[in-house]
Amino acid sequence: MHTITVTINGAAEYLAVRSNMTLLQMLREELGLTGTKNGCEAGECGACTVLLDGEPVNACMVLAVESDGHQVITVEGLAEGDELAPLQESFIELNAVQCGFCTPGMLTSAHALLQRHPKPTEDEIEEAVLGNLCRCTGYVRIVDAIRDAAGSSASASGKGGAR
Repeated sequence: MHTITVTINGAAEYLAVRSNMTLLQMLREELGLTGTKNGCEAGECGACTVLLDGEPVNACMVLAVESDGHQVITVEGLAEGDELAPLQESFIELNAVQCGFCTPGMLTSAHALLQRHPKPTEDEIEEAVLGNLCRCTGYVRIVDAIRDAAGSSASASGKGGAR
């Protein structure tokens, strides 16, 4: 067992974790943060995407001990109290959610993008969600929701990328 200190959604957590425990397992099983989804366990689907020090990572591919001393933001950390983030509101308003399984990973990836580029182009949006697989929506509404949240008029170039 390893004792780690990690900041999750702004709160310091002190945990004893196994050497082989993933960040995904720690979030879901130890902390009850089930918004982060367990999809492929191979870093391919993006359902478990969280932000580690502001960068999107597949939580299934990061060991919990690697988060020691770092900051993690999950989908639960995007809202402020009971108030949804504008990005979350856009996903709802523009029906960018169907089954919802990919949504937490899409939201965290998009949040990271908007932190880096508040007015992204459509190409930048599509690239940001490239590692997040969605089997339901076809990505059009997801890209539209991210563009809406950014308040940008993304360029028309790049049609077809993640779509």
